[in-house]
Amino acid sequence: MLALCGVLALAACSGTKVADAPTAASSASVAPGARTTYPLTIDNCGREVTFTQAPRRVVLLNGASVAEVESMIALGVQDRIVANSQRYGVSDDPAMVAKIDAIPTGGVKINQNFEVPREQVLAQSPDLVISTWSGGFDNKIGSISRDELGKAGVNSFVTPSNCANGATAPRPQDVTTYAKRSVESSFDLLTQLGLIFDVQGKAAQIVQDTRTSLAALPTSAAERKRVLVVYPGMSAAMGLKVPTVFAGGIFDDIVDRAGGVNVFAGRTDQQLAAINAEALAAANADVLVIGLYQPGDDAKTYAEQLFKQFPQWPASKTKTYTSVSDSFYLGPLNAVAVKRISDAVQAAG
Repeated sequence: MLALCGVLALAACSGTKVADAPTAASSASVAPGARTTYPLTIDNCGREVTFTQAPRRVVLLNGASVAEVESMIALGVQDRIVANSQRYGVSDDPAMVAKIDAIPTGGVKINQNFEVPREQVLAQSPDLVISTWSGGFDNKIGSISRDELGKAGVNSFVTPSNCANGATAPRPQDVTTYAKRSVESSFDLLTQLGLIFDVQGKAAQIVQDTRTSLAALPTSAAERKRVLVVYPGMSAAMGLKVPTVFAGGIFDDIVDRAGGVNVFAGRTDQQLAAINAEALAAANADVLVIGLYQPGDDAKTYAEQLFKQFPQWPASKTKTYTSVSDSFYLGPLNAVAVKRISDAVQAAG
């Protein structure tokens, strides 16, 4: 699941061409009334994509993500979506679940690989198909490829920080970007969608407001608290005996911005999957963060269970925990996760 590096080229009278993508920092300098000049050509994962106008019929593939649908909602362009397959049913924004539910699904049904089948995508007559990862366009899992979409005259877009995820031959810069995903990656997604949909000023304002919110949080103490982030409901759904641990990339960045240090910082997906009860027992967590994965998940219940199982944690002795859901992933709500974890870190003293 879920940072771009590039510069915004000067707009010519024939249109705009973007090498890779505008950076999050550049979005702050975009005027509120800034408009996109079409045709717009962007580099997306090494593929040139040209928009002759702002997309009007968008299909959002699944990818176990809500980053793209929530970003489009934040930008106010959710009315361009004709088929959305992204939904968690739980959010750190009280209004978000209802907003997602109000978006058409187009009747699409994801297959056994958790993606929208090729035929269902084409049936929507889209002018843009968005995937959170490159693997979402892999026809080996029943999806439609970017080449097939191109031949049908349909544009495709992969969330830029995830270009290397699922790609058969990713560019070196995409591999680096994927490994270094951060809150900036969420800003970059908003910035590029803002450019594509001609709402640059809105994207810039969201990024600036989020930066302001983050800057207002307390300065971290000299000794950072150890933060453990787990999604018990996710592990239960997969039949695992220990809670799913989140670390690396954007997850470490969010904890760092909150004034803590992720107990399992820097671990790869393979290393995280190997974490067992013994490793958790030695985590020595000062703050426990419970991730909510499904509507029925209860943070208090999960926290009590883990405190009882691992009474040696400092967090167990002080009962220090908080909860997050979608704000901990790539998307427009990262400031919520940072604030909640920051409050818990401060409470841990």
